[in-house]
Amino acid sequence: MAIRKKSNKNPPLLSHEFVLQNHADIVSCLAMLFLLGLMFEITSKAAIVFVALQYNVTRPATEEQATESASLYYYGFKDLATVFFYMLVAIIIHAIIQEYVLDKINRRMHFSKTKHSKFNESGQLSVFYLFSCVWGTFILISENYISDPTILWRAYPHNLMTFQMKFFYISQLAYWLHALPELYFQKTKKEDIPRQLVYIGLYLFHIAGAYLLNLNHLGLVLLVLHYFVEFLFHISRLFYFSDEKYQKGFSLWAVLFVLGRLLTLILSVLTVGFGLARAENQKLDLSTGNFNVLAVRIAVLASICITQAFMMWKFINFQLRRWREHSAFQAPPLKRKPAMTKGRSSRKGTENGVNGAVTSNGADSPRNRKEKSS
Repeated sequence: MAIRKKSNKNPPLLSHEFVLQNHADIVSCLAMLFLLGLMFEITSKAAIVFVALQYNVTRPATEEQATESASLYYYGFKDLATVFFYMLVAIIIHAIIQEYVLDKINRRMHFSKTKHSKFNESGQLSVFYLFSCVWGTFILISENYISDPTILWRAYPHNLMTFQMKFFYISQLAYWLHALPELYFQKTKKEDIPRQLVYIGLYLFHIAGAYLLNLNHLGLVLLVLHYFVEFLFHISRLFYFSDEKYQKGFSLWAVLFVLGRLLTLILSVLTVGFGLARAENQKLDLSTGNFNVLAVRIAVLASICITQAFMMWKFINFQLRRWREHSAFQAPPLKRKPAMTKGRSSRKGTENGVNGAVTSNGADSPRNRKEKSS
């Protein structure tokens, strides 16, 4: 009997892993086609659009930078092809992390189905948030964003980007686009799909908005700040799955989450509401990428404020639910005291009552009414 039970449990897991591996193989073969296209002269011009960053210009050396010229980039329609290729790369990396790290831990820990999906989600996102946070911080330090905060709005529009800046945004768009087919690859439950689509859509909307409106400096700072807080939450959830007594990480995350929302609003208002509002050039110019007009500034601030309010509302509901669950778990069971009555009515109450409580049939019986009237 033990052998039959074991054989019945294993096939669903193996079939699920086979489906994931099959899709990963197809995607990896497709990505290899683009790389092989670089080797032949006929296909190299088409393949390089997918693999390499496009729209580069060379800025000549100045007196401050007399050693070498700088290569900068701007955006265009060909970036869609580059995003598509790196979306395939993100799917492959996702499958590697799932197969060689998360699945092995799941087999050892024997999680339930609910914990299994949440563990996979937190495992994937914690790796991505950590990598993006470190990469974004490196860009902030290398381009002196931390030492000079006025660079967030000074010399707008920031239509020319360094290689690291553009590759960072291409990678971010590719990762969140890859999350859409992963909903099918990971066999996500139908009730979880709306929640996943909401936060994937919010990420794509804000990252693409910062990229297209040439607000890449502000977007980078806000992404690093947000990713750090989210990394702390998902790494705390991973520790919680290993030991349910671990709660300190969630307490620290709750404090940093509120501070992160406040800093996001302060930086957004400071950059868009004050810095760009006082700039000299406030005319819409698509050729130079200047979107510094009143309507765009209001739309940017409104989208940021609404998103932060939505996140705070979800956060408050999450904390209230946790507090109710914790208080219900800690509350001692209440003991009911038997009702004290006199004479025959007490006996009648115990006969007609449940656990010492008088029922309506016994309390309103004709015999009791007669005794009361006498």
